[in-house]
Amino acid sequence: MFFRKSIKNLLSKAETELVMQAIRMHEQPTSGEIKIFIESSCEHSNAFERAKELFIQLKMNETVDRNAVLIYIATEDKAFALCADKGIVEKAEPLFWNAEAKLLSSYFVEQKYVQGLQNCIANIGQVLKAHFPWEGENKNELPDEIVFGK
Repeated sequence: MFFRKSIKNLLSKAETELVMQAIRMHEQPTSGEIKIFIESSCEHSNAFERAKELFIQLKMNETVDRNAVLIYIATEDKAFALCADKGIVEKAEPLFWNAEAKLLSSYFVEQKYVQGLQNCIANIGQVLKAHFPWEGENKNELPDEIVFGK
């Protein structure tokens, strides 16, 4: 069982800030974007389908290098998905995404949500940095805030 907490108390205010700091830190050396969306229940039977829908709604597919990554979590459904744009999918090792999902799952099972998200963000950041190092003025194309749905 991944989530024994509801969306409202999955992350405290301080924990939310720690995760957002990880996003900012690991986005800084790359042109890539990382976003987290947390909601109570998935509107689809498949978390990945919901993540793809949100990816478009959040305009993550409009980054210049097509290198945004969404970490989607549905607490009541005990589901999550990683959704990445074609720029980073084409560059990352094919098994990277499965390995990250497995790692994140292991943290979630232990209810170590912050540590799991921080490690996942760090690993995604490393891949983004390797393939999309930042050159020039650092422009944040998407807000770093965690999005909490319904």
